[in-house]
Amino acid sequence: MAEHAHLLRWPLVGRDAELEDFTSVWATRRCQSVVISGPMGVGKTRLAEECLVRAVQMGWKGRRATATAASSVVPLGAIAHLLPAGLDLSDPVKGFAAAVSSLAGSPPQRHRRVFLIDDLHLLDAASAMLLRQLLDAEVARLIATVRTDNPVSDAVDALCRGETAHRIDLADWDQEKTERVLRAALDGPLGRRASQELHMASRGNALYLRELVTGALQTGTLVNDGELWELSDEWPVGTPKLRELVGIRLATADPASRPVLELLALCETLPLADAQDVASHAMLVALEATGLIQFTTDRRRTVAQFTHPLYGEVLRAGIPYLRRRSLLLGQVERIQRRGMHRRDDALRVATWRLAATGTADPSLLARAASLARHAHDYSKVIVLLEALPAAHHTTETRLLMGEAFFELGQSEKAEAVLTEADAAVSNEHDKLAVTMARTLNLLFSSAGIDEALTVNEAARTQVTTPGGRRGLLTNEGYLRVLSGQPAAGLALLEEMEVDVEEAVDVNAWLQGALAKTPALVAVGRASEAVTWADHAYATHVRVNEQALRPHPAAQLNGKVLALTESGRLSEARALGQRTFDELAAAHAPLPRVWTSFFLARMEWIAGHPAAARKWYAEAAALARAYGHFRAYSMAMSGLAACAALVGDLHAAVSAQAEHVPRPGMSLFAGEDLLGKAWLHAARAETSRAREVLTEAAEAAAASGLLPAEALFLTDVARLGGAAAVAPRLSALAAASDGALNQARAHFASTLAEGDPDKLLGAAEELSLIGTDLLAAEAATTASAIWRRKNQPRRATAAARQAEASASRCEGASTPLLTPAEVTAALSAREREIALLAAAGTASKDIAAILHLSVRTVDNHLQHAYTKLGVSTRRQLRDVLAADVPSGGNE
Repeated sequence: MAEHAHLLRWPLVGRDAELEDFTSVWATRRCQSVVISGPMGVGKTRLAEECLVRAVQMGWKGRRATATAASSVVPLGAIAHLLPAGLDLSDPVKGFAAAVSSLAGSPPQRHRRVFLIDDLHLLDAASAMLLRQLLDAEVARLIATVRTDNPVSDAVDALCRGETAHRIDLADWDQEKTERVLRAALDGPLGRRASQELHMASRGNALYLRELVTGALQTGTLVNDGELWELSDEWPVGTPKLRELVGIRLATADPASRPVLELLALCETLPLADAQDVASHAMLVALEATGLIQFTTDRRRTVAQFTHPLYGEVLRAGIPYLRRRSLLLGQVERIQRRGMHRRDDALRVATWRLAATGTADPSLLARAASLARHAHDYSKVIVLLEALPAAHHTTETRLLMGEAFFELGQSEKAEAVLTEADAAVSNEHDKLAVTMARTLNLLFSSAGIDEALTVNEAARTQVTTPGGRRGLLTNEGYLRVLSGQPAAGLALLEEMEVDVEEAVDVNAWLQGALAKTPALVAVGRASEAVTWADHAYATHVRVNEQALRPHPAAQLNGKVLALTESGRLSEARALGQRTFDELAAAHAPLPRVWTSFFLARMEWIAGHPAAARKWYAEAAALARAYGHFRAYSMAMSGLAACAALVGDLHAAVSAQAEHVPRPGMSLFAGEDLLGKAWLHAARAETSRAREVLTEAAEAAAASGLLPAEALFLTDVARLGGAAAVAPRLSALAAASDGALNQARAHFASTLAEGDPDKLLGAAEELSLIGTDLLAAEAATTASAIWRRKNQPRRATAAARQAEASASRCEGASTPLLTPAEVTAALSAREREIALLAAAGTASKDIAAILHLSVRTVDNHLQHAYTKLGVSTRRQLRDVLAADVPSGGNE
């Protein structure tokens, strides 16, 4: 437990309002007690301890006690150690009076004593009565915790009521507060999925959350990959302490109700009619009254479920095998007696029979696998179909299995199963479905686009109907778009039917629709892409029952990209976060890789490196877990760029080392060079950075990716190459309908022109669409020019505008953000050489880096000395301290 010691004292996060409430109330003269109430594990004791600390800091003398069930049968048993030694309590009236007198002390000490009583609801009556007298005599004040789900005696209730008692009611944390607590406890950010799963498992209960995290740390299933804390898929249910706590809670139920609780634990939800087969109506009413179970209406059926998911988890883990088998088979018989009319009955019966006996009816297994696939439960699909005897496998079951392996990142297994399915197809419909699944798996595996296109072309020789050939052409369009050929792919996709009802194959239409949105963005038609994405999503939701893959929310990923390129960054951010959460709830990991990547890309464009870094890390973690190595490489490059932008060179170097370029084209050609470029920039090697960015821009241009090319050329402009790239950026803006490229082109042209008024106009334009870093750079440059023109008032106003934008940029540091008064007089080359020299790089090494002669380097350096009024490298470093990289050659 040594490595987990930082978790032993859970941080008090998310209770700021309650602490301020306590401080305010405690300062009033009429306050006698503060009672903190809430269910078990909500954090009452932790808050009470902090309240006691604050009271002591305000001059009160604090003591504490804990009431227990054992002490409740002994008069004054819980608080005996708080009373004066030798107190005679044989006569309670005189004894209480003596206690009050003794504790009161001399007048200056009156009213300065505070008792913290934990679990006040368990306090015996005598202790409660004595405390009441102490409070009334103003000898002491009380801070207490009370469980809301426990009855209290009249004597204890009297301590919690009245005008002098202040009550603080605690509720479980919401998702946001849970994440804040976890970040503080783990001293670092969590992946969004990990945060969501821990919140759902704990329901925001502080005690349960602590034990879940401690258990995951102890078993190594909650690990830090250097950027984020991530949970593995198989993480344990807490610790023995948590199981003990939940066991105590379950023990409040009548022992006779154990069978229905165990059945509910195995089934998760239970129709009321089935629950009444196992327990009486009165027993179910009693269980509901204890707060262990609740009843809700699901369409026309009333169902029971536990009020907290951990109750079922803990109970399920303790059910012996034979007992489990008996309960599950009994429930199977009940469902079969009803006729298995509900949609999920086949999945439940097959799963329970398999768990109970290791086998099930083959037709039932196949049906259940199809239902599991529609629920995006790919692990269950594989479990069910691996139990299916080989003789009962069909093209459909192999297709389901191959798709499930693909979704779980097991591309080799997917190819093996899909190749079997391909060899066994007997009609064009199956041929199209298998070809689509197989080519998609090949595209994202090590095989790549060429082999995928070969398989698709081979299928065209076996498909003769117009509808089948149309489906294969749509699939080819999908493959070409995702492999970095947007124009060629879009030409095929624009022949698709507008309405899915007119399409021969629903799945081919949905797959083509998924690729059409980013294709439109890539060729500069972002506004059209937004409209198409909305249509594709609405259609996918409507026909989802017929869809093989993916989840409908995957259609919104392209919309995030389209909104970004349209200059609607705040909308892209909100949509991306909602989409990620929807996909996480549906257990759809591969679309989430792209949601994370698009959100990271959007935040990078916005100039928010910390937010971008977290989303790149999320994308990398998902891509690594599911074998999506092309996405992983790009995410690590983006992560390196973010780290470099905030001066974290160690992390940038480390992330860049993880970046392994993958062969083949990509819809984001060149973006895998982003980290390399900004690592050069962070080391003040701006000419090298420009070279890399130019290479990236050329790769994007070769693939016809307008937004990516514009992104790289804008970075070239920021690093001293504005004059060279401004014409091309203007051409890209003319070919695009998105506001982002228009603003980028305006930024580059005004930067090249050097007109401070136009730069401030560009800064306003960039700020309006949410590109804060570019806005800050434009305004900072304007300030530098005004200062050089001896216009201090205008320079100061521009600097203030720059500071307002820079304050949202999460610590980003770029050459254009260097304080204007320091480098206004330096040329781009002088500044580059000065920064390298200030970082301790020798002239000969600078010459090698920049491909210059040593003489030229020394001449530029001497000019910089003269302009900045310094004569040594030490003085140069002091002047440029805000922008000199540290550890640049790691």
